[in-house]
Amino acid sequence: MSPTVVPAIPAVHREVRLADRVEGDLAPHHFTLAEVPVPKPGPGQVLVRTRVMAVTAATRTQMAGMPLPMGSFVPGEALWGSAVGEVVAAPDDGFTPGELVQHSCGWREFAAVDASRVRRLDPDALPSPAAHLSQGATTWGALRRAAEVRPGDTVFVTGAAGGVGSLAGQLARRLGARRVVGSTGSERKAALLRAELGYDDTIVRGAGPIERQLRRAAPEGIDVLLDTVGGEQLTAALSLARPDARFALVGALSSQLGGGGGVAAPVELDAGLIIMRRVALRGFGLHAHPDLPQEWTKEFGQGLREGSLVFPHALLKGIEQAPRALCELVQGRHIGAVLVEL
Repeated sequence: MSPTVVPAIPAVHREVRLADRVEGDLAPHHFTLAEVPVPKPGPGQVLVRTRVMAVTAATRTQMAGMPLPMGSFVPGEALWGSAVGEVVAAPDDGFTPGELVQHSCGWREFAAVDASRVRRLDPDALPSPAAHLSQGATTWGALRRAAEVRPGDTVFVTGAAGGVGSLAGQLARRLGARRVVGSTGSERKAALLRAELGYDDTIVRGAGPIERQLRRAAPEGIDVLLDTVGGEQLTAALSLARPDARFALVGALSSQLGGGGGVAAPVELDAGLIIMRRVALRGFGLHAHPDLPQEWTKEFGQGLREGSLVFPHALLKGIEQAPRALCELVQGRHIGAVLVEL
């Protein structure tokens, strides 16, 4: 893919701001769409025009105003998040207008970004710019490095229809798993997970106790857990853990997408069971593995081109649709990543 011809820089652009802290359910009134002057890049900065941005569960958490490692959003100021765009101005910083880059200043049409926080992207590495916003690097790293999926493993993935989980079934298969089970919120999603996304069986929240459903789906127990949810599902997974099971914990959706929007997901775990079965529990975060995005992009590009991997995602068009996109993600209305094309 050749670099896009850079259009003229307008005088103004749009950005989405946090109107007020979120307490309870997320709604459109928590956002404001503002028209503001296009920023001018300062020393050491590049001006980027955003082409596509991601919305994630972490965005909802950052709107609640609690202390977080990645910082909280401020009422009256623009939100931010992972995005892909093209450089339109790069004074003295070695970038060329038209270059495809990834940055963390989504939720606005233009952004002046420190050059050190902009990552060049190979325009030919993936079939589309949107594919660079998959959560596959986290999925790949958690399964391959944290949980060390092995041939013959039985793998349980919580939140299997989300951005991480919708790739996890495919990648567990790619790493040799014998059986893959996923949890989700509806039978509609469960059917798609089984038909298209690498899952042998599914359990549905609200269709009965999680542990009972998991025992049916994995009667011989599980070797690997990729957990994006926490809570009852983590407890159920431990009850079915086989000796030397490996658990990779990457999210806490049970609390992140609830009314409080927090990151804490308290759960009682049986320490005796963990010891007797030698279960390894490991938290995994992409920030600790800076080499993973490049490794994942190579794996993903190959899989997409040969047809052995698919990228489930919803794509809404127009920055004005970004608040709706996040509300729908929180409501569980989509399968895979949720993206907005600007």
